[in-house]
Amino acid sequence: MEDFEKILVLDNEFEAELMEEVLMDKQIPYGIIIREDSALGGIVDLEEGWGYLEAPARCREEIMKIYQEIQDTSTDPGEEEA
Repeated sequence: MEDFEKILVLDNEFEAELMEEVLMDKQIPYGIIIREDSALGGIVDLEEGWGYLEAPARCREEIMKIYQEIQDTSTDPGEEEA
């Protein structure tokens, strides 16, 4: 089994679900680690993100490209016209 490493920080569950859908479709191995912060009332989420995605280092470039595409398509088109 390949070693996984932290590839990127996820801001929320929606972002994680989008990444998961694309990575599964492309058959890219990954893991999503959710930060459990019930004791501190979510303060860790603000500083370190909702969770993170890990995968083999060889997949980093492709995953980052997918993440950027998701970020680009999730921006409000009206913001660019203003």
